[in-house]
Amino acid sequence: MSKFFYKGRIEKKPKHESYGFNTKRSAKLGTEDQPLTLIVNNEEKKEEIMAILADNALVANIEVSADKEENLVELNGLLNKPTTTTFEKTPNRNDPCSCGSGKKYKKCCA
Repeated sequence: MSKFFYKGRIEKKPKHESYGFNTKRSAKLGTEDQPLTLIVNNEEKKEEIMAILADNALVANIEVSADKEENLVELNGLLNKPTTTTFEKTPNRNDPCSCGSGKKYKKCCA
């Protein structure tokens, strides 16, 4: 049979698992399975960080060492997640634009 008359898919559909894409990830950063790794310079800073972790229900391994540089990148990344902006409804063409420019929606963001 020639390939010109074949109507089906020649190659198999790729599976995500075989290419390293994890579709069933359940362990998040900051849980007991994957705790945060933080480095602070003194005990006072450690107590502040532990209070922040308790308020946000996070788990971390905190290392106190004066000679190493302070590293709180993972904590700042979790606490300062960007939020998506959602609008209640899209404005009509002649309504003022929701971005605050003062122009009509059709002239500004449409």
